[in-house]
Amino acid sequence: MSQQAHQSTETPPEASPETQEPETPNLDFAGTTPYEDYVKADVLTHLQHTLSDDPGEMVFLVTTQVMELWFTVIVHEWETAARALREDRPGVAIDALKRSVRELDALNHSWKPLGQLTPAQFNAYRSALGEGSGFQSAMYRRMEFLLAEKSASMLVPHRGAPRVHAELEKALHEPSLYDEVLRFLARHGCAVPEAVLKRDVSRRYEPSPEVEAAWTAIYSGDQNSELARLGEALTDVAELVWRWRNDHLVATRRAMGAKAGTGGSAGVAWLEKRAQKNVFPELWTARSHV
Repeated sequence: MSQQAHQSTETPPEASPETQEPETPNLDFAGTTPYEDYVKADVLTHLQHTLSDDPGEMVFLVTTQVMELWFTVIVHEWETAARALREDRPGVAIDALKRSVRELDALNHSWKPLGQLTPAQFNAYRSALGEGSGFQSAMYRRMEFLLAEKSASMLVPHRGAPRVHAELEKALHEPSLYDEVLRFLARHGCAVPEAVLKRDVSRRYEPSPEVEAAWTAIYSGDQNSELARLGEALTDVAELVWRWRNDHLVATRRAMGAKAGTGGSAGVAWLEKRAQKNVFPELWTARSHV
């Protein structure tokens, strides 16, 4: 027999046990699957109870619920960053802020399914919302509080939910993320005035010329310093918050024009006012002086 024929009739060697792979994953579990135990997908996918017959309401409801989940994880990241700064661990804070930037980007893309609603499409199920409004989102309010956008009046809609109201009241009286940033800067040699460091943290933050000067000094120095990198991570956050507000404004204007919002809000007029506000204001104004 020729060498070629001999080679063609040889049986290939069997794979060793270490290289063999099962044809199918394990399919037999007692009770639910480990995936379900961890993700609780069955709970999540049975939380959608539409109130109209319009098929578009499901998209609106699911998108809104997805936004609430993103609010939750972003609050987690910003609280992690605030705590890390309080403990003088800027690296941990910067990592949390960078993660939140990716999460904010995903949150902003949540507007895609809703961003081109026509008035007729939105009106088909709008009445099902009743007095419900995103303005009433407790988790979004916690996001705003962490950005130092504080107001005690924003607790009023939540008086009927004691646990939620207590969480918001606690957040109202805690230092915001930006308060912790400025305290961190002060501990590391920046000229942050005492009045800013000891301000009433339950009130909205107001820009300070001295804080602007402190950021100007940071940005005029070593661009690879920890403080400069912290500033840029915060600026990334601020930019995407601004984009969120503007995307919200555009989607609302497209779906309902200048009509009053659900829940009695001023609708587009309110959103226009919010979209004009900068988060972490001195990080933007300081750039004019570098």
